[in-house]
Amino acid sequence: MQAVPPALERLITDLSRLPGIGRKTASRLALYIMRRPASEARALAEDLATLHGSIRLCSRCFAFSEADPCQICDDARRDERLVCVVEEPGDMMSIEKTAAFRGVYHILHGVLAPMDGMGPDELKVRELFERVNRGGVEEVLIATSSTVPGEATASYLMDQLRRYPVRLTRLACGIPMGMDIKYADEHTLTRAIESRCPVDR
Repeated sequence: MQAVPPALERLITDLSRLPGIGRKTASRLALYIMRRPASEARALAEDLATLHGSIRLCSRCFAFSEADPCQICDDARRDERLVCVVEEPGDMMSIEKTAAFRGVYHILHGVLAPMDGMGPDELKVRELFERVNRGGVEEVLIATSSTVPGEATASYLMDQLRRYPVRLTRLACGIPMGMDIKYADEHTLTRAIESRCPVDR
């Protein structure tokens, strides 16, 4: 006898394909959806069904957007001279939550990972160079992650962008707020020292 009805099993299988979602979490989510009113499940299904038809890539920064250009690129208050390069749309969302950045973005949609078949041609790298080459950009802030692929991508971009008359900066990395220094690993401490900044007198 099958303990899980086939329709529920299919939903669990579909949910478990999502990144970071194992079968146990997928089962919890599926059971939660089952306990909610059918109208909520239908609304979720409709949202998923219309997602790809409603969302496109912004032709300037390559963010997911319902309009082209996206709201950030279309905002006259943003400083188009400062371009922040990030790996994924989620990275842009995280930076936007801080309300500390008033420039614009360029989303690569991945990192260099030759073993996985991800080279410059698979990313929005050529578009970045074309954007800088058109002029008007004064600073490019490389905000890739401090993982090995993120660092490799940052190094490649900085090497290539040195031929353009722009200021190159890298997102600072180091000791997180509230962390005791003795618990930091050597790599984190090294980056913190390299990213040190002057103190105002």
